[in-house]
Amino acid sequence: MKPASSLVATGVRLKALSPPCTKQLISERFGRGSRTVDLELETQIELLRETKRKYECVLQLARALTNHFYSLVQTQHALGDAFADLSQKSPELQEEFGYNAETQKLLCKNGETLLGAVNFFVSSINTLVNKTMEDTLMTVKQYETARLEYDAYRTDLEELSMGPRDASTLCRLDAAQSQFQSHKDKYEKLRADVAIKLKFLEENKIKVMHKQLLLFHNAISAYFAGNQQQLEQTLKQFNIKLKTPGAEKPSWLEEQ
Repeated sequence: MKPASSLVATGVRLKALSPPCTKQLISERFGRGSRTVDLELETQIELLRETKRKYECVLQLARALTNHFYSLVQTQHALGDAFADLSQKSPELQEEFGYNAETQKLLCKNGETLLGAVNFFVSSINTLVNKTMEDTLMTVKQYETARLEYDAYRTDLEELSMGPRDASTLCRLDAAQSQFQSHKDKYEKLRADVAIKLKFLEENKIKVMHKQLLLFHNAISAYFAGNQQQLEQTLKQFNIKLKTPGAEKPSWLEEQ
């Protein structure tokens, strides 16, 4: 079990917490404090965190694919240039070098088209993971902090309610009641915010991934089938524009 000095509650260090919250956090970690649990919501939150980890893995692999494939396209481009040069300087093999040069140029063209599609896939998954999901998880962190504060001031109020009712205690009780109500309202609002964001996130994820997985499948299939027309049609279907010719690197590298 971690020492109290190293405990972290929902991303907030102990020194940043109020005394009741610090006490509540330590009590929870040592299994002594009562904790408000919304089982359905917490299950959804854990599922989101697991989904984000898996999508991060897909994003990492897709970026590796673009990097490796970019190297392949660059090699094909250099090989095509070498064949073209030899075609001019080797009359006895001019035809053979010539059609190999044309083949490599065509492969480069199709490769750059595929890279445009894969980069669009990478960019969209990156936005989903590091912006949309992360935005929801930021609200989740606020909710978890609010839950800790709510339980801390609830426990504080309960302890004061069980004590003697002298003038001093009644004054503290009124203050505790006010603090409790304030944190209860904050907790309930954030709980509702998280529930709404999780719902919208799930709907957005399905919509985005339906489009991106279709794009990825169609582009990969067309490229490896050697279907140039279908590959180009896939980019048109998803409104993907390639970088203008002559640039140093394809546009798909710019957001890596």
